[in-house]
Amino acid sequence: MQFSHAKKPHLTQLQSFSMSFRFQIEARDGKARAGRLFTPHGEVRTPVFMPVGTVGTVKGVPQDVLEELGVEILLNNTYHLYLRPGVEMVRQLGGVQKFMAWDHPILTDSGGFQVFSLSDLRKVTEEGVAFRSHLDGSSHFFSPESAIAAEIGLGADIIMAFDECTEHPAEYARTQSSMEMTLRWAARSKKYFEEHKQEVPWFSRGLKSAASFDQPLNGAAEQSARQLEKQVPRRPEGLLGMTNEKNCNGTAEAAPLQGSDAVQGEGRDQGVGQPGEGQTQALFGIVQGGMFPDLRRESAQRTVELDFPGYAVGGLSVGEPRPMTYEMVDSAIRFLPDNKPRYLMGVGTPEEIVHYVAMGVDMMDCVLPTRAARHGLLFTSEGRITIKNARFAGDEGPLDPNCRCKVCARYSRAYLRHLYASNELLAQVLNTIHNLAFYVDTMEKARQAIRLGEFATFLSGVGTPHRAELSDQ
Repeated sequence: MQFSHAKKPHLTQLQSFSMSFRFQIEARDGKARAGRLFTPHGEVRTPVFMPVGTVGTVKGVPQDVLEELGVEILLNNTYHLYLRPGVEMVRQLGGVQKFMAWDHPILTDSGGFQVFSLSDLRKVTEEGVAFRSHLDGSSHFFSPESAIAAEIGLGADIIMAFDECTEHPAEYARTQSSMEMTLRWAARSKKYFEEHKQEVPWFSRGLKSAASFDQPLNGAAEQSARQLEKQVPRRPEGLLGMTNEKNCNGTAEAAPLQGSDAVQGEGRDQGVGQPGEGQTQALFGIVQGGMFPDLRRESAQRTVELDFPGYAVGGLSVGEPRPMTYEMVDSAIRFLPDNKPRYLMGVGTPEEIVHYVAMGVDMMDCVLPTRAARHGLLFTSEGRITIKNARFAGDEGPLDPNCRCKVCARYSRAYLRHLYASNELLAQVLNTIHNLAFYVDTMEKARQAIRLGEFATFLSGVGTPHRAELSDQ
């Protein structure tokens, strides 16, 4: 993509951890920003949408296809990889990138959302969370320290602090108490990270034993686990009903770059993007506060005081009305540093992610494009399509005439409808490839519009995000 007519980029940068991680803003248009993240495994253009590869795979899509689509960063989940195949196994295999043959940046969620989704299978204390595996009912314990140890062992480029995900709806007092817990856990997460950040699996000196990730429970942790043992009987394998994916349908500028650092595309040949001695991860803090603007503001301000290299806004898109989501994002984001990346967790539709970019969000993730694809819901430039509808049975046209993905270039709506109606696995694969291509292309267009100073025009052409359902086309 060429930006030869773009106005001169506005460059700012963030440097931390011996140049392991940098954030560089290159253009602005209103509150929207276009820039780059530089990580030990390469660079990422922002704003960016991150496909969700919960257990080390984006369902149905091989890594080479993701590269062809232009995907630059994936999200993995610590909870699921901790349970299977296990952190130590991934560490011994060189980290999650080598394990899944993905030589590009990865972000890991701390697993907090999944643990708190277990409901009656977990018990929360100040020390952490005792929970039962959704796979076999075995007892486990996550604390801020053990969750960060697991994320270090997995070796993603960006890792998240362990937070308490407040249930929705929740009263003010409960939400405030949960926010305070998240802040204390954020401080503990950072302390442990600073003491152990050189233990990443990118070089042999960082190796440590498996005991570090699966320590016997003792003290408060053991007591919590024993109480959970009494309260929740062990269930047979396969009966625990835990989802593999988070539901996202229903979370002062630095000096300008000088010299070669200002060259666009700088990264791997400058040291960033070549994991090795001295390279470490970046730990992001998470803003909570439920559906209360003052708590969102307070959580943002106090999390910033802990001085993370990036900040996420979590606990949203959990069933609240979409206008409330926008209000909570705005309540938090205005108090986050301008020169550090802002990550909105668990959102959203193609229309929504563009509006979040307009609010100044740099990073987003969601299972919607892949989950919707598996259920035959496809996103196109002409609106949403439910491919199983009978009216597509004889439609020889491409899925989206304005899409350049391999699915739209080769297959007709009639064939895609036939595959889905026949319950063929290829239907899920092709549908997922298209939906991801649509999301990646949407972000590419947003970045280009920002660089050209035409983002307001681009935004005006995007559908209204508040509508729960769009008519099928």
